Amino acid sequence: MASFLKKIDGFKISRRNFIKAGTAAAASLTLAGCGNTLTTATGSQAANEEGTWVTAACWHNCGGRCLNKALVVDGVVVRQKTDDTHPDSPDYPQQRGCARGRSQRQQVFGADRLKYPMKRKNWNPGDGGKRELRGVDEWERISWDEALDYIAAELKRVKEAYGNKAILAKDSGPLLNSYGGAMTYWGCTSDGAWPLPQQYMNGGRAKGSNDRLDLKNAKLIVLWGSNPAWSSAGNPTYNFKQAKDAGAKIIIVDPFYNDTAQILADEWIPVRPGTDTALLLGMAHYMITNNLHDLEFLDKYCVGFDADHMPEGADPKENFKDYVLGTYDGEPKTPEWAAKHCGTDPALIRSFAHEIAVTKPMTFSSSSAAARTYLGEQFCQAFLTVGWMTGNVGKPGASVCSNNRHNTQSYGGPVLVKAGSNKSNSIANPLYKEATFPGPDPFKTDWHGIVWDEAWDAVVTGQYTAGVRGKQPCDIKLLWNIGSGNALNQSTNLMQGIEAFRKVEFVVTSAHFLTTTAKYSDIVLPATTEWEKFGGLLNGNPEMLIYYSQITEPLYETKDDIWMLLELGKRLGFEPEKLSSISEKQKVFNQIAGTTVIKQDGSGYETLVTITDQDIAELGVTGKPQKGRISYQEFKEKGVYQVPRAPGDKLGYIDYQGFIEDPVKNPLKTKSGKFQIHSQELADQIKAYGWDTLAPIAKYQYVTEGYEETFSDFAQQVKSEYPLQLTTIHYARRSHSSLGNLPWLREAFQNRLFMHPSDAAARGIKKNDIVKVSSRHGTVIRPVYLTERMMPGTLTLGQGAWAEIDEATGICKAGATNVLNGGIPTGQGVQAYNTCNVQVEKYEGPIKLLPDHEWPLRTVAAQGGNK
Repeated sequence: MASFLKKIDGFKISRRNFIKAGTAAAASLTLAGCGNTLTTATGSQAANEEGTWVTAACWHNCGGRCLNKALVVDGVVVRQKTDDTHPDSPDYPQQRGCARGRSQRQQVFGADRLKYPMKRKNWNPGDGGKRELRGVDEWERISWDEALDYIAAELKRVKEAYGNKAILAKDSGPLLNSYGGAMTYWGCTSDGAWPLPQQYMNGGRAKGSNDRLDLKNAKLIVLWGSNPAWSSAGNPTYNFKQAKDAGAKIIIVDPFYNDTAQILADEWIPVRPGTDTALLLGMAHYMITNNLHDLEFLDKYCVGFDADHMPEGADPKENFKDYVLGTYDGEPKTPEWAAKHCGTDPALIRSFAHEIAVTKPMTFSSSSAAARTYLGEQFCQAFLTVGWMTGNVGKPGASVCSNNRHNTQSYGGPVLVKAGSNKSNSIANPLYKEATFPGPDPFKTDWHGIVWDEAWDAVVTGQYTAGVRGKQPCDIKLLWNIGSGNALNQSTNLMQGIEAFRKVEFVVTSAHFLTTTAKYSDIVLPATTEWEKFGGLLNGNPEMLIYYSQITEPLYETKDDIWMLLELGKRLGFEPEKLSSISEKQKVFNQIAGTTVIKQDGSGYETLVTITDQDIAELGVTGKPQKGRISYQEFKEKGVYQVPRAPGDKLGYIDYQGFIEDPVKNPLKTKSGKFQIHSQELADQIKAYGWDTLAPIAKYQYVTEGYEETFSDFAQQVKSEYPLQLTTIHYARRSHSSLGNLPWLREAFQNRLFMHPSDAAARGIKKNDIVKVSSRHGTVIRPVYLTERMMPGTLTLGQGAWAEIDEATGICKAGATNVLNGGIPTGQGVQAYNTCNVQVEKYEGPIKLLPDHEWPLRTVAAQGGNK
């Protein structure tokens, strides 16, 4: 680690020499002590020059988006630091960055940045040329005019020959929408299965979490499937630490004794992936049979728990209590029954259930991980139901928190400082007119979009599922990835995704690097990063707002995605004003001018930023002077506004407090006005999507690639071809797939398969072996890390590695987890990353696997030739 830190401090270059060196020969660039990036003779000289500290975007979706300051010398960042704008304290913490944010200078100035527009050597307009060479072809540098002319011509050709439904895009945006629209992807990714259970059971997308300072009032905090130390960078782990220091006991439920558990947990409850519902039902059985459930709360605030409190029109036998007791199906959901599925010891199930039942106040908090499973909605139903059985709602220290993830982890209540609207025009997609989350209404028949899990299969087979309409034909000819991220790498069924990319007639991508999506494209456009743009606003957590500024001029020939769309629009006959009525600078100004902050007495919001005529003139924008809490210059210089907090202030928040105090006066937005343990509406909607059926109450259903499918015969306990369960988690090295190419992070965080020693011993696998991990969807190889922190029979591997497919064997040597995750549509369109069955064996094949930080970067020579 010491050498790693020295390498960070050694990254000192000048922008002019960086550009000069990169233009001359990208292939020769090396960073001192850190292979495949950049060094120059003037590095030490640049370090000694006086620079300027500028607030830089930490724009990746890692949960934190913390304060990131860059020391800029001659347009290059020679050093970074994090929040020092005020003294740090538990109540008013600094917004400190993590290793990912501190490594962004290597990302922005990396030698593997895409520098010029490029096309595949064997691509031909009209038919795609040799499509089978996508991903392995050489690259040829072309001019921007050539690239834009090609793309506009292909778009026009496909529209005229096949219609707009032949175009598939992650975000259709103003250009495609103005040109008739496009088929789009939809579905639940980060949220897992939480959206619809929240809507029908909670009455909206309320997360149920109290204010972070209120965590200190809890005597017990349960973190279910949560690892904020890795997946919610920033202050969430620190906030939970304050609660622990105040006396709260912390229990973590997860197949993996993760880093957060190591830091915080007083107790670890291991559970097999996708079987959390069984564990919760076993807990419910113990609580009911020992009369530990809060019957007064359930009778007053819930419907569906027992036969006497069912929703109007529902079958009284379809109540939760009788299901748990086995009254009608003859199978009581005892801790012993649960243990056969979830693997948790029955005694531990009882003690866990007893503790959550008798400890008040308690915070019962779940992330999305356990709901990113096949039919994850059943977990959401069970989690909410068992939480409500304890009565820990609407009181200090007590909450049942669903979907507590990313930057909302540990934070509840309204946003305290929020950006205004950018006031840009919006153009609807003619094929997908409604803004929906997580997807279209399955009962409607006027939408055209493809769920993520089915996207590649739809391209290959020519049909997709459209709610109550069932299977519909499609004929995708063009994949549009401008401004869309790394869609191929980050969606399930990656191997079929490659087949889909090689099938269509044209693929275009904008990117910062030769990502997996860019690698399998026909034309690649080099995009600017946030450090090369004018600036913008970012909410890191509900208590602060970051204002970041431009760090450097665009490198090489990189262009902003908006510029690309406007230039393409000109070639298609659109005036720029139709696609974007205001400049990017004006949009940011509008957001700043409209930013509001909560009043100190909590009574409402007031203007945050004072803006003068001089500010407006210097920015070159249109606006009016205004009075606010801080000046524009202070906001820009500090780069952050954080609302000061202290115990007993007027900004605290207890979720559902009004409902608990008076449920008649303050009903929930559910059909009954109460918490819906039984929801036929939820079951009906899931059925309408066309993949699964869901009971109106929490029941344990066997699912595709669940634990029961690790057996060829579950009743006789005969193991199948894929006997192990894999979870694919957020990892400290990357933010999804972003930052996955940085040698610093590759060296600091090794991307290994975590495996229990007993599973390894049964397969003759030893410490540091290279192992082959296979599912029915694909195969990867990775170094193994043996640890008793993994529950036996389960494995974990960090998601987001850029796929490196060996063409001869089809094996991914990078360990891209979506090679293993199949495209299996489920529920409301959930990507079921955490129900994946695999086999592991020692790898002794021909592929030689270097340590990840020694891999050559995906640089492309200036005049062509994929290096």
